[in-house]
Amino acid sequence: MHEDILIQISNKIKEARKSKKITVQQLANDADVSKGLISHIENNRTIPSLPVLMKIVLALNFDLTDFFKGISTNNNHEKVFIIRSKEYQSFNKEAAKGFGYKRIMTRNMQGGPMDVILLELKKGASRSQVVRTDAYEYKYIIKGKVEYLIEDKKYILEEGDSIFFDGRLGHKPRNAGDASALLLVIYYFITNSH
Repeated sequence: MHEDILIQISNKIKEARKSKKITVQQLANDADVSKGLISHIENNRTIPSLPVLMKIVLALNFDLTDFFKGISTNNNHEKVFIIRSKEYQSFNKEAAKGFGYKRIMTRNMQGGPMDVILLELKKGASRSQVVRTDAYEYKYIIKGKVEYLIEDKKYILEEGDSIFFDGRLGHKPRNAGDASALLLVIYYFITNSH
């Protein structure tokens, strides 16, 4: 199976589980697999077998056709990709008010998977708690003013500024301006954490 398709499947499982407010343990129980396996699949660390994938999809109460809708094979080996704004896919990453995510593209680059996201932070949007991601994170502020709290240190970013950090560090973004903020976000997933 093409690696980019696997990343899309992993993302879809994680997003569906979170949007249905199901814990990793609940999904593991419902699919009759281990919690560790679900976590590894969601974080692109392992490829599920077809029977395991079907169990997970059914445990999420998805019709198979609906689950695979929007997953593109993109088998051509083009060196240049044009992604039109109408092709960006909205999704929920976490239950956080005022955070609007749109996936621009997901690619498997040499060394690991990469996810490119457009993130809109509505006025006043803030995480209620510190989050961690198994990825290096790059954020470019397209418009607005954003505060990042990373390991108890605050960073203020304004239009044109960018930040790069290890997402495994506890972090918490907040819209620090008086209008919506727009960020280009690139996650480069850590596939071999030591």
